[in-house]
Amino acid sequence: MAWSRLLAWWRLCLGLLSVLVCLAPCVNLQPAENINYNLVHSWADKLGTELFHLGDFITRRKEVQESFKDAKVVSRNGASIVDSMAKEIEMMMDLKVSAVRRIMDTAENTALSHQNDMADKMFSYYSAKEMLEPNDPVPPIPTPAPDMDKDIGEPLIYVQPKVVVLEPRPEFHNTPVNFSVSSVHVPVNVFDRAPDVIKAIQWSENLDQIFRDNYKNDPTLSWQFFGSSTGFMRQFPASKWRKDVPVDLYDCRLRSWYMEAATSPKDIVILMDGSGSMLGQRLDIAKHVVNTILDTLGTNDFVNIFTFDKEVSPVVDCFEDSLIQANLGNIRELKERIESFTPKSIANYTAALTKAFEILEDTKVNSRGAQCNQAIMIIGDGAPENNREVFELHNWRDPPYKPVRVFTYLIGKEVANWDDIRWMACENQGYYVHLSDTAEVREMVLNYIPVMARPLVLGRHDHPVIWSQVYADIEDTKLSDYLWDINQCEYQKADVLEYWQVHDRMLEPSEMHRRKYRRMKETWNQPVDSNVYQFMTTVSMPIYDRRENATKIANILGVAGTDVPINEIKKLLSPFTLGVNGYAFIVTNNGYVLFHPDFRPIFQGYILKPSYNSVDMIEVELLDDDRPARDFNPVLMTIRDSIINQSTGSKWMLVKNHFDEMKRVARIKRQYYWTAIKKTPFTLVISYPEQYGVSHMDIRADQEIHRISIKGTNLRSVFSGKRWKIHPDWLYCKHSNRTFKTPEIELLYFLERMSEPGWRWPGSRSAMPPEHAAAMFSNNSSTGRYPSINEKESYYCDRQLMQALVFDARVTEGFSNTTSFNSKDDKGNEFKQRFGVTVAFLATHSGLTRWHEFHSNAAEESGVGETFSQNNTRAIDEIWYKRAVDQHFVREESFVYSVPFDAGESNSEILVTASHAVFHNEGGKTAPAAVVGFQFQHSALYKLFHNITGNACAVDDKDCYILDNNGYVVISTRVHETGRFFGEVNGAIMKRLLEENVYKQVTVYDYQAVCFESKSDNNASSMLFSPLFHVLRVGKWLLHTALWYIVQLLQWAPGVSSHYADMYGDSNDTEPPPPAKHQEHHARNGNGHGKKDDDYWLRYLTLHRTRLKPCDMKRELYTLYKEKDNVVYNMTAHACERPFVVLPIPFSNLILLVIDQLCPRDGTVVLTVNPQPIDYPFAVNESLACYKQAREFNRMRPHSCISRHANESGIKLCGKACSIYANLGLLLLCHILSRWL
Repeated sequence: MAWSRLLAWWRLCLGLLSVLVCLAPCVNLQPAENINYNLVHSWADKLGTELFHLGDFITRRKEVQESFKDAKVVSRNGASIVDSMAKEIEMMMDLKVSAVRRIMDTAENTALSHQNDMADKMFSYYSAKEMLEPNDPVPPIPTPAPDMDKDIGEPLIYVQPKVVVLEPRPEFHNTPVNFSVSSVHVPVNVFDRAPDVIKAIQWSENLDQIFRDNYKNDPTLSWQFFGSSTGFMRQFPASKWRKDVPVDLYDCRLRSWYMEAATSPKDIVILMDGSGSMLGQRLDIAKHVVNTILDTLGTNDFVNIFTFDKEVSPVVDCFEDSLIQANLGNIRELKERIESFTPKSIANYTAALTKAFEILEDTKVNSRGAQCNQAIMIIGDGAPENNREVFELHNWRDPPYKPVRVFTYLIGKEVANWDDIRWMACENQGYYVHLSDTAEVREMVLNYIPVMARPLVLGRHDHPVIWSQVYADIEDTKLSDYLWDINQCEYQKADVLEYWQVHDRMLEPSEMHRRKYRRMKETWNQPVDSNVYQFMTTVSMPIYDRRENATKIANILGVAGTDVPINEIKKLLSPFTLGVNGYAFIVTNNGYVLFHPDFRPIFQGYILKPSYNSVDMIEVELLDDDRPARDFNPVLMTIRDSIINQSTGSKWMLVKNHFDEMKRVARIKRQYYWTAIKKTPFTLVISYPEQYGVSHMDIRADQEIHRISIKGTNLRSVFSGKRWKIHPDWLYCKHSNRTFKTPEIELLYFLERMSEPGWRWPGSRSAMPPEHAAAMFSNNSSTGRYPSINEKESYYCDRQLMQALVFDARVTEGFSNTTSFNSKDDKGNEFKQRFGVTVAFLATHSGLTRWHEFHSNAAEESGVGETFSQNNTRAIDEIWYKRAVDQHFVREESFVYSVPFDAGESNSEILVTASHAVFHNEGGKTAPAAVVGFQFQHSALYKLFHNITGNACAVDDKDCYILDNNGYVVISTRVHETGRFFGEVNGAIMKRLLEENVYKQVTVYDYQAVCFESKSDNNASSMLFSPLFHVLRVGKWLLHTALWYIVQLLQWAPGVSSHYADMYGDSNDTEPPPPAKHQEHHARNGNGHGKKDDDYWLRYLTLHRTRLKPCDMKRELYTLYKEKDNVVYNMTAHACERPFVVLPIPFSNLILLVIDQLCPRDGTVVLTVNPQPIDYPFAVNESLACYKQAREFNRMRPHSCISRHANESGIKLCGKACSIYANLGLLLLCHILSRWL
């Protein structure tokens, strides 16, 4: 019995054991819990506490906060600030307009008084390209043979270059200049010894005196210039033209400041003949004409291009039946499409003209376009009839006024039907041009400018003041494409050189991906501030020919202007008054920004973007409304309309502000105020955060500079030593006719002057225009003299900023004092050595930065403090300053920690930057006063983390990370991951952090991005693959066309070259296939068993050529949820369902993440902060330009429009007819020989 019971128990145990064995695999799928929540919590607490105590001791933040106790906090009045700034800018701009007006008056009077002078072809002038400095070698006198210039048919003229002394001046960006004379730039397509050109150069030399007087009255003036209608530009002060570009593309007549001053806004329809006879050279000339016309247009003009054969078609399908704004993006789209056009049929001029008139009429009736001048440009090789009926129906209904001008461009030397196409221009107040060579296109096309200017010239007394949009000084957008091509060539060269070193290892997928990513990363480099280009706006006025006989031709002499650097405007905006994260920007009548903190006109550090100056304000002010791309909020659109209409207003908005290379984002509520800058097309907008921008620091009356000076305080003493800097871009005090090596030296100079008796604060940054001042002072002076800037106020000081700066310097004087940091406290020394602290710093709201460097031994280690002071002088504009102020409202008692994004790729010591905001409270108001911080070695932080966690994070079953508030790795067990975005390191866990609301994803749209479109242009290198074939082809050509080649040299038969191209030309569209032997060799060795093809690597290393294309991109950025009691921080790890613990690190912007490595990891999930293309619902053949055109925004037209004058009908000048001269003997000889051959 007992035995049977024992046997039953034994069977029961075996059964249970078998069940456990069966279930064992399932149980083992879930590893044991190996992340102790409480242990991780203790790590986070200990790390946060130790770091905070370090920062508290090193920065002495409590002492700094106490030092500001005597300051007061006052409310910020945005409406008053924007009004004051706008008046300052208006006064400055009035001063520039005054200078240009005097140049204009002097030029018109000088030209009138020298009208009877003879042109001196040997006249010597200061040529910007050829003038010499005293030590330059004198070029030898050329001895040409023959002694005739074939291009102009006249004897060659050589004039010895003039010598001038040039001196670099900081106000002209250290360009060597001479303030005694002006220099002349002549484009490559203009002959400077032509009678009309040299005569204008002669009389315009008299403008030097007014240039000098203007500069004396206003030493803040930048370049002054006179752009002549003959092509040259006289510029003051004199300077050499830059020679670091491959070709001089500059022609002042193609610049926006010239074009907009010489003509009122215009609507233009370009008609291009698409008949089969337009093939070959004619097509090349026609495309060149179209491109040149497009180059003459600006953002106040509207245009479209139609090609016509049997039907009339727009070159860009989506632009049909409308005119589009001539901004850089749209112009680029038109140029790209016209380049691919191919003629094919018979031209229907009647249909084309009717279409053009209908579009122009519809544009005017519906109040679209420019609503001023209208013109039709016809480009073809002859019209079969004059289409009089079309003109009578559309253009001659209100004689003598003809609302639409017609300009005709006849292409080809051998054309016979020129009379009808010339009649179209002459009978419609236009101009006729006959073109037979690409070299003459620019000069001939520009003939339409004086015709469009006739109403202006006939009016004589009305000189419109034109302000241009922002542009990059003398740069041409064509240079961007050239620089990109050069960049691709450098890439190709580097790839080939690298291949010969590392061979096949370079072709590994990982290496190819790394190389591609590195280059894409370079293109994402879009700095806001750059010294490569000088961005300007220009004020200009037209200059008219006042001669009595000039009214018969209504000649425009040129345009006068002066540059206004954008940086000079920014200095008038007093960023100090807007505080941290506050900014100002200016919007034009078209809605484009003149400047903005998110205006990024260049990429890769030195290449201008294709449409860099047509950035709309709603493309940089990104509302936090989660709308899809280009679905702009109606509230923002309403604000934009108010701004471009130059109203005054204010509004709160929730926005997304990205910063730090577009890798971080902040979601904040901002206040906007705006008002018009009177007598300009500009509107000023200011903005600051609601949370901490509504109040600001101010000093009390007893702390003012003059009162503390009376008490005996030496102002210079509070700026002792070398461990301090001031904001380099802010205007503290500025001397009008003195320059200083550094802003700090200039500040000390003015502090010395303030201590002297008789010091007074200037009333305004800008002086009054001389003519205004003359009127004001004429009643008080018997002589009628008025004070210039030099005589009245040779300096300017921002009183409020200087008062704040001196106060901040006094209360923080001891921060950078060496003795104050030489603490005898053992704990202090332990902190400094244990954490490898290199520098402690302080920056105040007035732009003052102080620092103190720490050294590991008694001997001074040079370079630490210098490095910090070179890269961190912009105080409230530094990233660590802005982030610290934002962090204050997450947790007051905390530091913000960060490492460089490329820290893991660096071979040098990584430094961690920590910063903490100091706020001052008074009467219920609070304002940021300063930010304190320190830098310490990343290796020391890693060592501290390792000591706290022990070996727990060093074993294989756990992975530990410290991430910042934007998801970037600060600490990892793998040092190469430092600085990287965590989503790229472990996308699966980052996705879980998003799902559990640890981080929030914020989509930021980049409407200023650049993409790279493949281009299939002709590759001249393909000709090298079959040289013998081409040698034979050339021999055959020489035999059959020898005589025709002679005739071509005599410039008699222009059709020969195009005929040759049609008969014998090789398009070179694709690379020829390899020889048969090569193909066989490849087939034999392509099975993987033989040796590889010798040039197989070319397929992988040959770059696919691309061209620049404006596009939109988006970035998915991340930020921590700000809820302090986020429930996710109380959650423990739960096997592989939740294989991690995440906790905030106290007193910081960091989180601690511990991951169970034993759980399977999904490596396919990758989250990135890199830019990604936006998938718009494009139609077939539609582009971004089309998409934007369908959603175009409102704009304000310029106030000035002069498009007609009663006397214009009396002007008969409309271009010359063509003449054909034939050598009958040559014709007969050609015919006989051709039959014989």
